[in-house]
Amino acid sequence: MVATGQSAALQYQPKYKPNQLICGTGQTAIVTGWTVKGAIAKKLRPHEYGVIGQLYSPTRGISLLLRNLFANPQVRFLVVLNATKEDQNAGACTCLLDFLRNGVKPGKTDTGRDCWVVQSPITGYIDIEIPLEALEQLRQSLEWREAKSIAEAVQQVQTFAARGEVVAWGTALTFPQAPLTPTTLPGVRYGHRIEGKTIAETWVKIIHRIKTTGTIRPTAYDGHWQELIDLVAIVTDEPDGFYFPEPNYLPVDRPFIQQYISQILDDAPLREGVKYTYGQRLRSWFGQDQIQQVIEKLSVDLNSARAVMSLWDVNDHVAGDSPPCLNHIWVRVVDGELSLTATFRSNDMFSAWVANAMGLRALQQHILQEISTRTSTPLTLGPLITVSQSAHIYDDCWENSDRLIESQYPKICQQRDYADPVGSFTIAVQQNEILVEHLTPGSGEAINCYSGRSATQLYRQIAADCPALQPEHALYLGAELQKAEIALTRPEHFSYEQDKPLKAGVGNGE
Repeated sequence: MVATGQSAALQYQPKYKPNQLICGTGQTAIVTGWTVKGAIAKKLRPHEYGVIGQLYSPTRGISLLLRNLFANPQVRFLVVLNATKEDQNAGACTCLLDFLRNGVKPGKTDTGRDCWVVQSPITGYIDIEIPLEALEQLRQSLEWREAKSIAEAVQQVQTFAARGEVVAWGTALTFPQAPLTPTTLPGVRYGHRIEGKTIAETWVKIIHRIKTTGTIRPTAYDGHWQELIDLVAIVTDEPDGFYFPEPNYLPVDRPFIQQYISQILDDAPLREGVKYTYGQRLRSWFGQDQIQQVIEKLSVDLNSARAVMSLWDVNDHVAGDSPPCLNHIWVRVVDGELSLTATFRSNDMFSAWVANAMGLRALQQHILQEISTRTSTPLTLGPLITVSQSAHIYDDCWENSDRLIESQYPKICQQRDYADPVGSFTIAVQQNEILVEHLTPGSGEAINCYSGRSATQLYRQIAADCPALQPEHALYLGAELQKAEIALTRPEHFSYEQDKPLKAGVGNGE
């Protein structure tokens, strides 16, 4: 029988995540999934276990767990609690058990890094820096059991402890760990939306999004680019004359833009050896002045949805020269606002998008002014929208992109006003329920009401009704609803007031 005063030499010494573990002086490691580790610890004495920890992720957690076990070879037993539906859905404990049964094979992580992949239907990664021989030695040295309940896990731990002290399987081992390097974060593959007040603000957000979640792919030019597919950028309030920050971090200046605008607004003659201009494609390429056509169409019918300009020629499929990146322009008047949407098949977002956007904004202003002189209907300049089907940054601009993000993106985030076109929400705890009113932006008219006792129930209803909620707004609502639920379920301790910390004292839930 193991004595209560277990040798201090068996004290578990974790190298990783020590604050997330409960450590003892026994020789059994207990791994739970979503079952709280304290639920097992309170049923055991510290000398009966070496460590108790929760394993949430098979791709991130198993490798750290094994590293800690290598550093504590006195641990000879492993109990894996795989009890609840949540444990099984998460899959981490199942993947760990498959490692013990089946071992690993060489592979790559989802970001392309070399690793060991657990031979399991559930994807699990182990650092490639841990040698295969060491992994096999650990597998052979641990005696393990799967438990389907807390009671079964406790009983198995106590059974192992009753065997008395067992000699360590080897000496403590540590292995190098590759330094963290920037990687592409997971994200949606198609369809991205970015909005900003100015072209400069929107551009920084675009560069950040591409560098964060864009996929690295080879280009046709013996290099690579980082790319998002179908990126919609919306500029809402670009001032007349354009906004240039001071100091100017944009890849263009005013003199360049003045020259570039003429390439969009003005026609140009065909010249051998000279590529087309967008203005040439719009003004004369197809034998029609498309800009003038749009102005005349909207001057007659402001509600027309046929104000379309095309720059793609079917012969561009076979032409040797590079075809135009800008392919389609659509102008629309809605509620007195004239908006312009431009579609690019391929868009260099670091070096070219700012100039593209300013040139298109100048075209939008020109069309508005021409229509205003022909009609008595007052119009305002609406948003500029670009749809970049391949929105990319070339590899020779990656370093500059990173510097731009580092210097400008935090400032832009701090300036956000968090105004959500979906509206706003008021939250209160009344009559033993959480009450949520949905208000329109601006006037604040109540358009919907939600009630319930569960934050989860309420945010699911709101998310279903308002799928376009801004991420920051959605996160805010989740936090506020959770506070409201705490106050509702513990009225003797807390009271709730929106946008303020929970107050201690008698609440307002009854």
